[in-house]
Amino acid sequence: MTKKQAIQNLDEIITKVEGARLYVSAHHIVHIIAISKYSKAIDISTLYTAGQRAFGENKIQDLKLKNEKLEDLPLQWHFVGRLQSNKINNLIDLNPSLMHSLDSFNLAIQLNKKLSAKNKTMKCLLQINSANEQSKTGVSSSEAISVYEQISTKCPNIQLLGVMSIGANTNDKKLVKESFKITKKIFDKLKDKGAIYCSMGMSSDFELAIKCGSNMIRVGSSLFKN
Repeated sequence: MTKKQAIQNLDEIITKVEGARLYVSAHHIVHIIAISKYSKAIDISTLYTAGQRAFGENKIQDLKLKNEKLEDLPLQWHFVGRLQSNKINNLIDLNPSLMHSLDSFNLAIQLNKKLSAKNKTMKCLLQINSANEQSKTGVSSSEAISVYEQISTKCPNIQLLGVMSIGANTNDKKLVKESFKITKKIFDKLKDKGAIYCSMGMSSDFELAIKCGSNMIRVGSSLFKN
């Protein structure tokens, strides 16, 4: 990917984000996380020169390798993949800016225990399965608020900063919109408990997600296309 292409890709995304966020409010700010899981370090570096700063990986090993290769750049790394219990220490050692996929109270307990042992903290988002799909992980929408409160109370080394969800896996925009609205409703109820990020929307549906209230999107293929 050339720098010219990277600038064009980023400009296209920003233009679409602007249109969607203004639909909500002129004061609505949206954070763009570039999902780089299928991209090489050189492409991340090129996108950095175009102005992108936050990048997300879904595999700890890939995050480690790219972080090492690009350590001279002031990048903001996000972990967006499913965290396995035996990889918790590896993730803690990488100090991600934000972990998007805290998908159960049990995982939170395990993560908090190992964070405490290392005298560290981690900023996380609670993953909600708002579409109620068996193929997705995350807490159910009916339990999300109570689980969020439990983690906030019982896991002092985890700093919950909001929620994350993936839109319904369907071509029916009404169902996708409904799943986003469910997450946004939960997010609104958690604002007084420290929630500041509502992470919803990927390359195929981020405009709809923003119009439903998302203030953080995870975009990969649209940013890294050649």
